Amino acid sequence: MPKDYSRTSRLGEQIQRELAQMIQFEMKDPRLGMVTLNQVKVAKDLGYADIYFTVMGAKGETDEQIREQTESILNDAAGYLRSQLARILTTRVTPQLRFHYDETLERGHHLTGLIKKARQQDDAHTDDDSAES
Repeated sequence: MPKDYSRTSRLGEQIQRELAQMIQFEMKDPRLGMVTLNQVKVAKDLGYADIYFTVMGAKGETDEQIREQTESILNDAAGYLRSQLARILTTRVTPQLRFHYDETLERGHHLTGLIKKARQQDDAHTDDDSAES
């Protein structure tokens, strides 16, 4: 029977907490907006950790450029962040950090919009049918 709360998920939560503080207080890059870490997935062998983030309020031309720029900044700083994590964590191995933009929120907004549009069309068809009767 597998454990409900594995070591890697506990480590992922700790990494998420520590990285959030480091990014907020120690990274001084003016191009970096308000970064929110949504999830950290740690590999079972602790070889790497995939960190999913969203960003708001960055200076840039388009949302896509802001995402790419933020991802680039975070991945460039991954070595520094990993060395700082190594000082804090009590594990023998500190995972390699890989940052990815989390598109879950955007997909959710898009699907919500599609559902609203479909319901409006359905309501319009229902109103047309009742008017014809």
